[in-house]
Order: sequence, then C-alpha cells, then structure tokens
Amino acid sequence: MCLTALTAGVSYIDMGAFNAAAALLIATCKGLLVILFFMHVKYINQKTTLLVVMAGFFWLLILLLLSMTDYLSRAWS
Repeated sequence: MCLTALTAGVSYIDMGAFNAAAALLIATCKGLLVILFFMHVKYINQKTTLLVVMAGFFWLLILLLLSMTDYLSRAWS
C-alpha cells in the first residue's frame, strides 16, 4: 500500500522525462514483492525457480515469434 501511495505521490511531482522511469521503478518493486512473497518464490527450491523462469521465457519466445510471423506476413502497401 505504501508503494501505491508513493506512485500516486510521485505522479504529482514534475520530474520531466523521469516521471515514467520513476513509475516503472516503483512498479518493478511492487512486482518483485508480489513474486517473492505472495507467490512464495522466496521459499522454494532454486532449481524449481529456475525451471519456472525458463518456462516463462520459452512461452514469451513462442508468443513473440507468433506475433512477428503475423506482422511479417501482412501485405503492406
């Protein structure tokens, strides 16, 4: 909740080009907290974590390849 309040507070401060960077940094911290504690990644075996991370990147690769196949096969004028 504190990081959400920090995100809202930072949105009112004019930092120029660094507004997006600050928001992404806070969002990354919130995401890490969710992954480590609420998904119990901090408490499981390191090999299991590596397997899940590798499976996630493999799935991401499949999705990107399929997206690029669609993008490259379109007829452009």
